[in-house]
Amino acid sequence: MVKTKTARSIDDRLKSVVWDDQSPLSVAIETPKGKIQTRHGRFVGGRADGVEIVRIDTGAVVVNVLPTRGMAIWSIESDAGRFGWHSPVDGPVHPSLVPIHDPSGLGWLEGFDELVVRCGLESNGAPEHDESGKLAYPLHGRIANLPADGLQIEYDEVSGRLELIGDLRESRLFFTNLRLNSRIRVHAGSASVQIFDDVTNERSTPATVQLLYHINVGQPVLENGSQLILPIDELAPKDKLSAGEIETFNEYGEPQVGYAERVYFAKLRCDETNLTSVMLQNADASQALAVTYGTKTLPRFVLWKNTADPADGYVTGLEPATNFPNQRSFEASHDRVVEIQPEQTVCFRVTIDPLSDPESVAEMAERIKKLAGDQPPLIHPGPRPGWSPGA
Repeated sequence: MVKTKTARSIDDRLKSVVWDDQSPLSVAIETPKGKIQTRHGRFVGGRADGVEIVRIDTGAVVVNVLPTRGMAIWSIESDAGRFGWHSPVDGPVHPSLVPIHDPSGLGWLEGFDELVVRCGLESNGAPEHDESGKLAYPLHGRIANLPADGLQIEYDEVSGRLELIGDLRESRLFFTNLRLNSRIRVHAGSASVQIFDDVTNERSTPATVQLLYHINVGQPVLENGSQLILPIDELAPKDKLSAGEIETFNEYGEPQVGYAERVYFAKLRCDETNLTSVMLQNADASQALAVTYGTKTLPRFVLWKNTADPADGYVTGLEPATNFPNQRSFEASHDRVVEIQPEQTVCFRVTIDPLSDPESVAEMAERIKKLAGDQPPLIHPGPRPGWSPGA
């Protein structure tokens, strides 16, 4: 008898967590808008051994945060289902077991299975090697595999606001000393999750930074007939393969065995406060995940499509960024790095909204339509010079 291998559910993986209800990160608060509570624990056994998790229950959703993995949001759970994806990595994977500096530069992929993961800070794109073949910058940088320090919970009982706070530090003597202070904010009774990240250069000399929010959505929101709604100003395929689907770049089909990823680069339109939104909705527009962010510090947007067989990762990425995720030297040559002066702080803001009913999906779609306006977008049929190497 042949047994079919199936991916473990998040509930199965949570069974290996040892919860610490005496931890200062485990709290229960009564507010005028209902109870909000958190639980702090650690995974035991396997590649997840030692990974911290904080589960935040707002009454509307449960947010699973992994402080050990760069303050990533592993998944968001609601009555309508789970927002995240099923990665063949089957994590979470402790950072000590992720070979970031593997000679290929692709070791980052061995730990990748979160809903929201940061890429950066020194670099956030494709791996890059020097003239001798030595790895200079690994895929997507180091920040996702650095553990948070100084964890604490802050809350306000009157408003129902709660924040999980942690510090991430990317530093090396003689080279760089960057601190990312992250606040993940929720409110009692609300499904909205806000990310407030402040990056500070703590060296005495200027530094350059890249940051990308890799926001990854799989089933059930991603399915045959799903659609991405976004207010495009300008968009281009990353490469010739992606150009082959430019007419349907924002549409999704059934899983395909052997599917090769497609990537699209864009600039989006925003409102008078520099905010923009994108939304992935399912086939009947009854469920969606929306992302709202500030374009002043995140002026680029990347769409990653990987509608492969579920065993290989059926997923799409909605990615606000400071730059396009090419090799760092290419991006620097086109002034797509952020220079930070000594003791200067740059603020990044991203909001994740899991939408679980047709009314809220329609409301967000209308908001994005207004952002798009009446002016037709500029959509390039092939890779755009200056955006893609070799274009």
